[in-house]
Order: sequence, then structure tokens, then C-alpha cells
Amino acid sequence: MIIVREIFIAKPGMASKLATKFKEEMAGESSGNGFKVLTDVVGSYNTVVIESEYPDLTAFDKEMKEFSSKPRPKPDPSKPSHTDMYVEGRREILRVW
Repeated sequence: MIIVREIFIAKPGMASKLATKFKEEMAGESSGNGFKVLTDVVGSYNTVVIESEYPDLTAFDKEMKEFSSKPRPKPDPSKPSHTDMYVEGRREILRVW
């Protein structure tokens, strides 16, 4: 099994808004892959993590290709984009032993 973590450091005051936005946007996208949105309790402030599980890297790659090929609704200019809410981000891919 593979666990994928998308880790974001939100701008001050934006962590809960970013977490809510990810949860709303991704809720219908994940195909039962143990999808979770997490926020920090201790550690680096303003951390938001999207975590999902896949049987292997092939399944992750397939879902990424499907996700990126879907048409997206036009963004609402009156609402901030998720990219406006964070300072940095990274991806971790971990194998479960």
C-alpha cells in the first residue's frame, strides 16, 4: 500500500479556509482511497495535509491522470483560489510495510 501526503503551509489565518476548500473540492473526486484532510495540532503552524491511500504507485498515477484530465469549472473571481492561500507545498509518497 502507498500513502500520499500533499503538505501545504498556509498563509497566516488561511489554514482552516484552505482545509475547508480542499475538503469541498476533493470530496467527490477521491475514489474511496482513505481520503483525509488534516490540520496541525503541534508542529509547524498553518499546516494542511491531504492524505490518501492507494494499493500501489500505478493506482496513484492513474488517479492523477484522471483528475488532471477532467474539465474544471471556471474559478469564481470573488473567492480566493487555493493557490492564493498557501506559501509552500510538497508531496510525500510512503510505502506501508
